[in-house]
Amino acid sequence: MTEHAVRFASVYALMRMGADLGDHWIQSHHQAVTKGQHDENDGQSSRAGRIACTAHVATYTATQALALLAGSRVLGLRLKPSRVAAALALSAGTHWWADRRIHLKAVAEAIGKGDFYNLGGPLGGNYALDQAFHHTVETIAAAIAASK
Repeated sequence: MTEHAVRFASVYALMRMGADLGDHWIQSHHQAVTKGQHDENDGQSSRAGRIACTAHVATYTATQALALLAGSRVLGLRLKPSRVAAALALSAGTHWWADRRIHLKAVAEAIGKGDFYNLGGPLGGNYALDQAFHHTVETIAAAIAASK
């Protein structure tokens, strides 16, 4: 296995671990239930949704950053700060976009996955598509961070 492959695999594992912690353990209940709110839904607030999503993405990204920092030191990866910053920016920006929910739902409907998106409630199809999207972006982000 090449040095680059080892770096990529290590960075991906660290980013994925940080993402799982940030998404499932660090995120508050308020953030989880509010981040997708939009004014067009009865009794909801787009402003409250944006604030909750931004707060969630901030802690999510900080968790990924800490995982990368600690893991890269332990493993001796010597990651370039500019590459790590670019990877984290990609992860954060796309995470915010997806977690506002309307964008990912629109994509799912546009490609014929609307029924799957709505399958099984909030932890059904929309959660599966959300996580698949995040994993895909994290793979790209890991490749960026692992580059020399």
